[in-house]
Amino acid sequence: MIPMVDLKAQYHSIKQEIDSAIAGVLESSQFVLGREVAAFEAEFAAYCGAPHAIGVNSGTSALHLALLAAGLGPGDEVITVPFTFVASVAAIVYTGARPVFVDIDAQSYTMAVAQIEAAISPRTKAILPVHLYGQPADMDPILEIAKRHRLAVIEDAAQAHGALYKGRPVGTFGELGCFSFYPGKNLGAYGEAGAVVTRNPEHARMVRMLRDWGSEKKYEHLVKGYNYRMEGMQGAILRVKLRHLDRWTEARREHAAQYARLLETAGVRTPQQMAYARHVYTTYTIRTEHRGMLREQLESTGIQTAIHYPIPVHMQPAYADLGYRHGDFPVSEQAAREVLSLPLFPEMTSAQLRSVAEALTLATARAQV
Repeated sequence: MIPMVDLKAQYHSIKQEIDSAIAGVLESSQFVLGREVAAFEAEFAAYCGAPHAIGVNSGTSALHLALLAAGLGPGDEVITVPFTFVASVAAIVYTGARPVFVDIDAQSYTMAVAQIEAAISPRTKAILPVHLYGQPADMDPILEIAKRHRLAVIEDAAQAHGALYKGRPVGTFGELGCFSFYPGKNLGAYGEAGAVVTRNPEHARMVRMLRDWGSEKKYEHLVKGYNYRMEGMQGAILRVKLRHLDRWTEARREHAAQYARLLETAGVRTPQQMAYARHVYTTYTIRTEHRGMLREQLESTGIQTAIHYPIPVHMQPAYADLGYRHGDFPVSEQAAREVLSLPLFPEMTSAQLRSVAEALTLATARAQV
């Protein structure tokens, strides 16, 4: 079988380092925050090229606290995209603000910048672009629009650890950038974790307070906060894995390039790296009109696949109250019908990549008969 991800293989490749890090946390018994989390925050901030990184308990919490730190609340509007994981939108709703959608670009799967200004109203306070699948959004025009209209920019970089926009790490262009360390991510914890990065010391201070019950000193609560703290174990594990992230990213990019060559005649649309971007391929997502049949054929040969994401947020029953309808965002809706993610992880072999490509090519040929 070829899995979508192989976390066991990754663990065994760094087992000694991971086991030592876990033992260190057990010995120190600093299970919530503590020195391992503080050290990871400093190292991840340096990796991103930002002065501040604040560890939290999930990528969703990172988005929620970043929006609150930027001053979002009831009555405000935040412009984002419907073709994303639901957390991007849920975090906006948590603040009491309203998500306002624009469609995605058909090539990059990120925010269609030409649609942003038409979505701005007197209530708009922020733009939340999503760096989807490891591909950066086109940040320069987004920042220009935001500056002209005095809007905050909060980046959802949950899938984009190490991705670059015009040579600079994503997550550092807006007021705040938000990362997820869900286990399957390019930089994944052994459980849930996330982080907010920022250049603004006041934003950093507010996120730090909000993640820990609104306090800077124990039992002294300056604002109403949350229990969103990162665990010490996750900080220690992420410190180990961060040291390997660049190597793993290059392996992902090499695998993606090999897929592109192998699938040239497969009859599917392969992902395109935009000219401004360094894509890090959190997922390798193809497009096909025959997704159901192809997925069934691949699964029957022991090749796992996934769909990221089959239902855009504006069509999810939970968000029907936003008032959007089928057909409002046709590019997102078509992508949702056609995307299929293939196995891609750093430890994959060339033989596994060829097996996936050959099975996909054969399945596509059968589907077209």
